[in-house]
Amino acid sequence: MRSNTKAWHQAFWTVGTVVVLLGAGLAYGQQPAPRKQAPAAAAVTETQAQANAILMRMADFLGGAQGFSVSVRGGYDAVQQSGQKIEFGEMRKVTLSRPDRLRIEGERSDGAKTLTVFTGKEIVLINETSNVYATAPQPGGVDDTIVHFVKDLGMRLPLAVLLVSQLPAELKGRVRSVDYVERTNIHGTPSHHLAARTDLVDFQVWVADGDRPLPQRVVISYKQARGEPQFWAQLSDWNLAPAIEDSTFLAKPPDGAQKVAFAAQLPRLSPSARKPSAGKGAK
Repeated sequence: MRSNTKAWHQAFWTVGTVVVLLGAGLAYGQQPAPRKQAPAAAAVTETQAQANAILMRMADFLGGAQGFSVSVRGGYDAVQQSGQKIEFGEMRKVTLSRPDRLRIEGERSDGAKTLTVFTGKEIVLINETSNVYATAPQPGGVDDTIVHFVKDLGMRLPLAVLLVSQLPAELKGRVRSVDYVERTNIHGTPSHHLAARTDLVDFQVWVADGDRPLPQRVVISYKQARGEPQFWAQLSDWNLAPAIEDSTFLAKPPDGAQKVAFAAQLPRLSPSARKPSAGKGAK
């Protein structure tokens, strides 16, 4: 099992030669589901309407914020060949400044440290542990850059949907149902516990009560994946007016770091080019 776990862990965190993959996502971390003919909508109950109103209030509040910082402690399941689930985790500090800057400091459960920065002009990823880094032009604001980061560069970003200003539209387009579970407390913060479903995942979110409806905890179940693994995240230390300095969105690779390419930037051989030539004595 140990070898399987280690191999899965390495595969999960590696894209090409850049060991800076950032985990499981919600909406932006997945390919859009094909559009299906929607079944006739069932009558919405009063509690479901309440749950949807809370979810959208969170989306409007977070999507409309000009900037914020938050600490994220997360974990995800690695499903073994035997069917057993092994959990790995990470800590992240996220700092966002709209329209175009983002900084994510990450530390995996094995101690490996990474840094991702959208500077407004380029994307910079640094793996401090492996002493490698990669860069790519930044196509625009945070929303466009996240789509480019995930779709074009082939990276995955945990809970990326919570970072985009289009969060309300994303949830409206993807959430098929949402229910109110209970009113509870998350580390002392009175919160509403909601359970929602999309075509690809089931997710739960705990939203703070009051005039700052910020997500406190998220649990995602990948119901179409083998073993139905889960991803969870605890969000704390929210700051809607973080101190921004000139150095906040600068990313300087460590001395001696090797520059490498994103896997999506590497040239790909055509099938015919991969075939060895008979005249060269291929073995």
